[in-house]
Amino acid sequence: MIKVGPLPPWGRCLLAWSVAILIPVIMLLAVGVPWLQRMTELESETESVVDQIQRFERLIATIPRLKAELERERNNQEIKAFYFDAPTAALAGAQLQATIQEMVQAAGARLVNSQFLPAEGNEQPPRVRIRAQIQGDTNAMLDVLYSLEHARPFLFVDQLSVRSTTRRERRDRRQGGTNPPAQTKQELTIRLDVFGYALGSAS
Repeated sequence: MIKVGPLPPWGRCLLAWSVAILIPVIMLLAVGVPWLQRMTELESETESVVDQIQRFERLIATIPRLKAELERERNNQEIKAFYFDAPTAALAGAQLQATIQEMVQAAGARLVNSQFLPAEGNEQPPRVRIRAQIQGDTNAMLDVLYSLEHARPFLFVDQLSVRSTTRRERRDRRQGGTNPPAQTKQELTIRLDVFGYALGSAS
């Protein structure tokens, strides 16, 4: 068995100094390493937040330009020609009814009835819809559909149904003769939904 004798004075001094230095170093490492890790994490998070802020600032900077482009498009007369320019949906519907009435009369057909239908949901641009029933011969109906197809503002046909009807016509009595036999005339009755779009947020 090896026996260790007492340390010389210089050894005890060296050990005391080593303990005195080692304890603060251990404490510094115990506190400093987590602190450095946290600082690195905070620096990374800060860079990410700064990057997001810069992207938001770039997006915000584009808002005036987008508003100007939107206003320019709204004031574009060529685009306005494709929409009903009315402050409310009711006025746009009245414009649509008047347009259909003019088309039907010009084609020599008859507008039996028309009904303004409410808008569906929050459509943008808002849709203006009319349900109409029209009677006339085949040529008149073709003229009406042709007018709808080439209308300005743009008009679209939906829910179209066609029914054939026969109407009897009697000519006037001729002088010195009897009434000729009644003649039949083939007619069509069409029911359809016609819709267009209004500028702005007509409601």
